[in-house]
Amino acid sequence: MEWNEPLYEIGTGERGRIGVLVSHGFGGSPRSVEEFALRMVEAGHTVASPLLAGHGRTPEEMEGTLWTDWTADVDKALAWLAERTDQVFVTGLSMGGTLALWLAAHHPEVAGLVTVNAAVRHPHELVMRTFGRLGFPRWARGIANDIKLKDIDERAYPRLPMRATWQFAQLLAEVRQHLPLVRCPALIFSSVVDHVVRPDDQREIHAKIASTSKRIVRLHDSYHVATMDNDRELLFSETVAFITSYSDVPA
Repeated sequence: MEWNEPLYEIGTGERGRIGVLVSHGFGGSPRSVEEFALRMVEAGHTVASPLLAGHGRTPEEMEGTLWTDWTADVDKALAWLAERTDQVFVTGLSMGGTLALWLAAHHPEVAGLVTVNAAVRHPHELVMRTFGRLGFPRWARGIANDIKLKDIDERAYPRLPMRATWQFAQLLAEVRQHLPLVRCPALIFSSVVDHVVRPDDQREIHAKIASTSKRIVRLHDSYHVATMDNDRELLFSETVAFITSYSDVPA
């Protein structure tokens, strides 16, 4: 699988009746969640890991995308899974977790939610809205490779279109508004040290979603891109156990 290619894999046997959607983050690509997605495949699940609009190619291609393009992408992936499975769990890293929250809020049939350092706020949202709407300056600095493990490259964009940050800010506001609509079981991963998304975001998610079953798992040896960092084995095993415990398919 090329680093910037989506993954759609149909599982086999009973476990294949469980679908898992895995979404990457803002400015990134399926590369950042590739191992995560493949571990779900190894567990026997049917997996969809889409490439979000404007991502995985060039920053210029991202410049004209809208936040509704990204929600449409995960909506399509969810529909693909729903056609082939009995239950669907939604997961994501960073903005991918934000999109997973959006799906869980708008699709009550979602069986469970797993977020990894998901964003619901940004300290520079006012700047993103103001300058993003203007498209000036044209570029903002990229947010790639916040990874504690040495010599790991998620291959995200080194620069981001300012217009795209405006779209991201609109998505954050939309998801914050609908957090109380999330009612499915939730597993929330939070890196203790994260230089991209504040751990406060994970506490806000936990506090505001309406799920009766929800838990924060703190990652002590990983930064933002925890799916490629030192705690990834814990993240993978906890996710598989979570899906198993809330699925209707026998283990």
